[in-house]
Amino acid sequence: MTENWQPTTGDRSLLDVRSVAKRFGPTTVLNDVSLDVAPAEFLTILGASGSGKTTLLRLIAGFERPDAGEIWMAGERLDPLPPYRRRVNTVFQHYALFPHLSVFENVAYGLRVHKTSASEIPARVNEALAMVKMGDYASRRPAQLSGGQQQRVALARALVNRPAMLLLDEPLSALDAALRREMQMELKSLQREVGISFLFVTHDQEEAMALSDRIALLRSGVLEQVAAPREIYQRPATAYAAGFIGQTNLLRGEVRNGCVRCGALTWTAFGLGDGPATFSLRPESIRLLGPQAQTSSNPGKTDVKSAGQFAGTVRRQVFGGATDLVEIECDGGQVLLARIPSRGEITGSWVFGFDPANAVPVKGEK
Repeated sequence: MTENWQPTTGDRSLLDVRSVAKRFGPTTVLNDVSLDVAPAEFLTILGASGSGKTTLLRLIAGFERPDAGEIWMAGERLDPLPPYRRRVNTVFQHYALFPHLSVFENVAYGLRVHKTSASEIPARVNEALAMVKMGDYASRRPAQLSGGQQQRVALARALVNRPAMLLLDEPLSALDAALRREMQMELKSLQREVGISFLFVTHDQEEAMALSDRIALLRSGVLEQVAAPREIYQRPATAYAAGFIGQTNLLRGEVRNGCVRCGALTWTAFGLGDGPATFSLRPESIRLLGPQAQTSSNPGKTDVKSAGQFAGTVRRQVFGGATDLVEIECDGGQVLLARIPSRGEITGSWVFGFDPANAVPVKGEK
């Protein structure tokens, strides 16, 4: 590997996006977005369609100019520079390989545009193709390659220019599910091997969780949360983050003297002030404890009194291999989802439980 691929910087960040805003006509697409990317980090910009994630990528690449804010890389301000003067390369959803050129010539094209010495080009191209395991396909045309192989060529074409950062705009979305999972693993391994920063855009939260060192969740042009995948899943900052990253039960209730009541659920929570509150409780945090106890004097009612336990009727059960997703109806019509180890079909009323520590306070919707 060539040593000068990753520039050195005295700061922790390689890339700094500082209070960036972007408008298209009257529509604000990005609003006061600040974000940093560390050297050799795999950071994913995650968001729904229209959240502004591709616009942010295009601002960094130089295809758009911000209306406010600044973008810096390794001590150099990027936003005034044209795309060709930025040490970033972009891999798009549609690979845009030249159909009349061989794999070798597709990868060499950028070097020829930059007037790289003719004697240097073969070694650079072969090095890039070797990184993506496409060296044996150098003489083929794009039409002779599978979708996954074309994706690798697109990566090699971006890597051959030795960028400080690779920008990837949903590059796996055109692949079928099995190949997409395979390429996710290869992409992560490749990023670790070449040792440069990847800034990856996707709307797929499972893909973001599998690939990223950190996830930046965008919502309507505003950063909702930036955190490691495990943190953003287990400790979401907002109700939106909790619902977008995986499944969750959003519990809206009341806190009084350290006691939380959310419909049929009650538990003790320390350090919370009195008043309305919202909590995220993941389905896998709910356990199946056993059949609901009944009394002759009050049939159908639970005698469960422990905090973190509740009773409910199983309305639906969806088999998911190692786990089943169970829909539970509690007293008052409250509906919860639980993900339990796969078992035979269960019906009727059951007792469930959860660790109150897994009911995470989140900022509710305004």
